Amino acid sequence: ILDEGIRPDGRGLNDIRPISTEVGILPRTHGTGLFSRGMTQVLSIATLGSLTQVQRLDTLSPDEKKRYMHHYNFPPYSVGETGRVGSPGRREIGHGALAERALLAVVPSEEDFPYTIRVVSEILSSNGSTSMASTCGSTLAMMNAGVPIKKPVSGIAMGLIKGDGDNFVVLSDIQGIEDFMGDMDFKVTGTRDGVTAVQLDIKVGGITTDIMRQALAQAKEGRLFIMDEMLKGIGDGNAEVSKYAPKFFRTKVPVDKIGGIIGPGGKNIRFLQERFSVSINVDDDGTVTVGSNDEADAQAALDHVNGMVEEAVIGKIYDGKVTRIMTFGAFVEILPGKEGLVHISEIAVTRIGAVEDELSEGDEVTVMVADIDNLGRINLSRGVVL
Repeated sequence: ILDEGIRPDGRGLNDIRPISTEVGILPRTHGTGLFSRGMTQVLSIATLGSLTQVQRLDTLSPDEKKRYMHHYNFPPYSVGETGRVGSPGRREIGHGALAERALLAVVPSEEDFPYTIRVVSEILSSNGSTSMASTCGSTLAMMNAGVPIKKPVSGIAMGLIKGDGDNFVVLSDIQGIEDFMGDMDFKVTGTRDGVTAVQLDIKVGGITTDIMRQALAQAKEGRLFIMDEMLKGIGDGNAEVSKYAPKFFRTKVPVDKIGGIIGPGGKNIRFLQERFSVSINVDDDGTVTVGSNDEADAQAALDHVNGMVEEAVIGKIYDGKVTRIMTFGAFVEILPGKEGLVHISEIAVTRIGAVEDELSEGDEVTVMVADIDNLGRINLSRGVVL
């Protein structure tokens, strides 16, 4: 390598192994990305969930929760061995954390994308830098799942062969033997515009500025090549989340209305979740997130929540439902949980003998808010609309 610039597999110093990618290969997942580079192959699976499914952290970290999680599995068969498959070890946790950090900078904010995101990278075959392959596979999986990441991220592992004095060679996209026998494993991830994560392992006494400068420059060249190759089959990704993923909608309500939505002991919110078959999360700042596998159910629940905090306006016309019939008039629900009285004299254009002559419980009627008294009681008129 030092004398002739030829590597064990015949590549040049800057050459990247052949790359191929596929997306959406698993039928029911929210997003998948298969990334192959040489003999290293990784399948990343993205799953989207509600914000109630964030990971709660009980550590010394200032962060109390994780909305984006990346997990990495390295089964023995990926290197042609047999062995037990159990809980992840130190290496798996470290590689998963590196790939997670690589993409953290491009994950959309909670306001722009109200989902919890979990990506699992399964190593199918390994011959060097599976963590960087996981970074590329995770990018593909999230783009396939419809996650609006700010920019795609790719990763590369750089190696080093150091000779006497200042004689050294930096290698792009190292494979297993170059990692094992070489002097450096320098992993670099990033977008087209900059670096998002690095990890450096060295077996020599130190790295000079010249080595680091060349390694970063060579890594950028390699990263951009890898990114161009991995995006050939996916382009800008999916604009919408998978039809199998839950759908979430958000609204903002006044903080003083939160209690009414939740109800005593959570009675109101439980009723809404059961009625519309949705999940509802209410934050302290008044942000309400409604989620369901059925988009229509989620939208209906969101409309109901908005109606619960909406105030009736004098002169505005509403479509409502008759809830009670009295001798002196009919009560009509014009907003969720808000009723008004249509006096018998305001039910029709002309005088009627009894309320039942015109209305029955359950009737859909169009009414106008005629007045709201100082106690908040709403008086309605149907005759004016007619």
